[in-house]
Amino acid sequence: MNRNFKIGIRYEDKYLMERRVPLSPHHVKRLINEKHLEVILQKSSKRIFSDEDYIKVGAKIQDDLTECPIIFGVKEIPVDKLEKCKTYVFFSHVIKGQPYNMPMLKKIIELKSTLIDYECMTDETGKRVIFFGQYAGYAGMINTLWAAGQRYLRLGIETPFLFINQAHTYHSLNEIRHIISDIGFKISKYGLPHEIIPFTIGFTGYGNVSAGAQAICGLLPVKEISPQELLTLKITGKYVNNLVYKVIFKEEHISEPINREEEFDLYDYYKNPHKYKNSFERYVPELSLLLNCMYWNPKYPRIITKSFVKSLFDKGTPKLTVIGDITCDPHGSIEITHKGTEIQDPVFVYNPETGLPTMGFEGEGMLVMAVDILPSELPRESSIAFGDVLYRYVEPIAKADYTVKFEDLNLPESVKKAVIVYNGELTPNYTYLKKYIYE
Repeated sequence: MNRNFKIGIRYEDKYLMERRVPLSPHHVKRLINEKHLEVILQKSSKRIFSDEDYIKVGAKIQDDLTECPIIFGVKEIPVDKLEKCKTYVFFSHVIKGQPYNMPMLKKIIELKSTLIDYECMTDETGKRVIFFGQYAGYAGMINTLWAAGQRYLRLGIETPFLFINQAHTYHSLNEIRHIISDIGFKISKYGLPHEIIPFTIGFTGYGNVSAGAQAICGLLPVKEISPQELLTLKITGKYVNNLVYKVIFKEEHISEPINREEEFDLYDYYKNPHKYKNSFERYVPELSLLLNCMYWNPKYPRIITKSFVKSLFDKGTPKLTVIGDITCDPHGSIEITHKGTEIQDPVFVYNPETGLPTMGFEGEGMLVMAVDILPSELPRESSIAFGDVLYRYVEPIAKADYTVKFEDLNLPESVKKAVIVYNGELTPNYTYLKKYIYE
């Protein structure tokens, strides 16, 4: 078989509990039988689908993927595992110039290899075509409710959320839906403890991640209110104990022009973010939980700073009890998120007095859930959904001629715009990364 028609699927080794795959056995079977590709998987004992599952559909299992010119993965590949003149397809997390991944990007360039990043695969409108985002939202909301139950318990308050476990402990998403729906019924019938009402949940962003989080939240008895209504909810007393109040925050609620005589303009905000400042802080004291689901770049204002968290606690224990930072940018939009946490150690308490985090549920300060690989807590469903989209791009990626000039490379446009490095050279849309690689 032609070498170009052979693809590899690598073993995921960045995180202990990363169990996702880019392609399920069902997808691999179709690639072998319908697209006539040879599929080789690196041996793994922790994938959500076993090696035997892949062998049954005609794939090969080997210790390494040296013979494969095209290698698919999910997360970043360690620098010492990269090989010369390969085409790699995975989430690279380099397009913001992330310092922790610049050595990896530099090595790919030095090895004359090619990098295709799922995150950069977009349609003609700029919308991403392949993502795990909705499953990050599902797991993020589940984990945040679980964390809230545990944190409230430490504060001496028992809530129905105590009956929710961390997402990865369940067999399926359907099982979780049934459990949370049952809790929603109990809230509707018996109400929530008076100490935590009105119970309010805020969502930043309105994309796939936020949609997933809201879908889980929607299993509870929910009433959506506007950000403006949130500000007066407690004062007016027009709330009940058997509803969860949901608030969605968009750009105009998160930032405002520095010049008070100007009005918020979305186009101008994206073009000139330096002209804007944080306006989200006015809403935070009225929230019980915050789900941070939005894309963030350092050129935009943060939504919660360390100094603001300190000011909250200087006034006493705040209403905001848990931040589910699904966006998970270290020291990013939620400045107190010092790192992406792991599934087996998912939460920490940030102490605003010391400026230090303590892993777990105990301690003075703000609890943050910031698992970096949330979709891996729902590995079966998220892998199948991801593969359903990726499948259509695998054949053109596998059969493309990578010896031609980049401008002549025959790939679907959504894939071609995701080629960050081509045979050891940054492609035109990504030359700006040089300043991060070599600074």
